[in-house]
Amino acid sequence: MVKFLKPNKAVILLQGRFAGHKATIVKNFDDGTRDRAYGHCLVAGIAKYPSKVIRKDSAKKQAKKSRVKAFIKLVNYNHIMPTRYTLDVDLKDVVSADALVSRDKKVTACKEVKGKFEERFKTGKNRWFFSKLRF
Repeated sequence: MVKFLKPNKAVILLQGRFAGHKATIVKNFDDGTRDRAYGHCLVAGIAKYPSKVIRKDSAKKQAKKSRVKAFIKLVNYNHIMPTRYTLDVDLKDVVSADALVSRDKKVTACKEVKGKFEERFKTGKNRWFFSKLRF
């Protein structure tokens, strides 16, 4: 069978706190691990999307509206829906499975992901990924 859930693939989460939110796959665990015996993946996604920026906004307000809040999570393959999009942001060195072990490591990893996502948003690329899913 062809493996289509590869790193940098944009996915939509279907279950849990971030259901309906977009994320990107960082690392795959096709055969599972000792703790999780099922196929799953490490995803980094957008917890809070950037707001719409209009021309009359001040620079301070534009900066505030362009903020992104990120999350990192291990998700079962059954709970994600792959999309045709890929996000060419390199998160491998920023996020790893051991970042989820302790709270402070997870917070620092989330901040780094947030910085990468905001940088990508400001370039204007991957516009679909940074728009809220309407359903």
